[in-house]
Amino acid sequence: MLRGPFLDRNWMGQNADYNSADIIMLGLPFDGTVSYRPGSRFAPEQIRLASWGLEEYSPIFDRHLEDVNFHDAGDLEFPLGNTYKSLEVIEKNVEDIYADGKRVFGIGGEHLVTLPEIKAVSKFCKNLAIVHFDAHTDLREEYLGEEMSHSAVIRHASKIVGAQNIKQIGIRSGMKEEFEFMKEHNTLCHKYSDLDVLKDKKIFVTVDLDVLDPSVMPGTGTPESGGLQFNELMGWFKYLKDFDIIGADVVELAPDYDASGVSTAVATKVIRELLMVM
Repeated sequence: MLRGPFLDRNWMGQNADYNSADIIMLGLPFDGTVSYRPGSRFAPEQIRLASWGLEEYSPIFDRHLEDVNFHDAGDLEFPLGNTYKSLEVIEKNVEDIYADGKRVFGIGGEHLVTLPEIKAVSKFCKNLAIVHFDAHTDLREEYLGEEMSHSAVIRHASKIVGAQNIKQIGIRSGMKEEFEFMKEHNTLCHKYSDLDVLKDKKIFVTVDLDVLDPSVMPGTGTPESGGLQFNELMGWFKYLKDFDIIGADVVELAPDYDASGVSTAVATKVIRELLMVM
C-alpha cells in the first residue's frame, strides 16, 4: 500500500468536509462566449495549484483561511459548445449550495458564469444586490446577436435584482449606451461611500480581474489600460468587510497569456483576500 504523502490539488487551507463548511468554492471552467482572447476555462485549475504559493494568513485582514471555513468542491464539468446547458449546470449546483444553508465562491471562467449564480442566489435571498468590479460595463443587451454573452452579464443580472441594486467599480470601457445606462441608474462608484446605499442588502461580489491594470494583470481575455492597482482593490475590499456578503466570484483570469505566472499569483491572492471578507 502506498504511503504518500501526495500533492493536494484543492485550494490550500480548505475544510475537506462539505457538510461542516460555511462557504463552497466552485470551479467554473467555462469560456464559451469570450469575444476576444479565450482561455479563462483553464484558470480554476491553475489557481488551485498557485494557491500553495501563498500563506494561509492575511496580514491585510488579520485572518487565517481556517477562520473562513470554506470547502473546495472542485470544478464543474460542462458540455463543450453548449452555453445554455453549461449555465443550467451552474445554476442547479449553486441552488444546491444555498439549499444546504451555505454560500458560494465561484472561480471562473468567463464573466457569464456570474449570471446563473445570481439566478440561483436570488431564489434564496430576496434583498439581493451586486457589487461589480470590472474594466468593462458588461451592460449590453446582446453581442453580435447573441443574448448570452459575457459582455451582457450585468445587464441581464439587473433584470433580476434591479438596476438600483447594482454598484460598479473600475469601469473604463463600454459603449456610449452602456455609460448612459450607468448614469441613468447611478451604478458607477467613485468613492467608498457610494456603496452605503447597499448596507441593508444581501451582497454578491463579482470581480472581473481585468478591473486591475494590465501592468498588474496582463493574463486576462480583454486587458484594458487605466485600471486599479492591487492595493486600490484591497481598499474596496476593506470597506466591503462590514457588508452582508452572501456570495462572490472571481473571473476572467486567462493564465496562458502571462507565461511568468504573475497574473495567476495575483488572481490567487485576490481570491484569498475576498474570502477573508466573507
